[in-house]
Amino acid sequence: MENAMITELIAKEDIYQYKIINAPVDHSLDLKAKLNNALRLGNEFKSKSSITFMTQEGPKRIETTVWSLTDKYLQIKGGILLPLNSLIAVDY
Repeated sequence: MENAMITELIAKEDIYQYKIINAPVDHSLDLKAKLNNALRLGNEFKSKSSITFMTQEGPKRIETTVWSLTDKYLQIKGGILLPLNSLIAVDY
């Protein structure tokens, strides 16, 4: 059983209020399959995913549709880019 991490749920529109930093451990390779599934769910079924990422204030979580994915960034609604090396978890 993993240790539960307490994260604050924020509105995706409020991401700009936070300084996004690298996660303590780069999970981007481990999360690749989940990110691809989240992308498919978002584009084909308009489903939202829960994305947890690291900020200077600690981990934050948003619930949003994943629009696109590159080797370095995850794009969500509004053209907001999240660096993959800031991600901690992806759930759907």
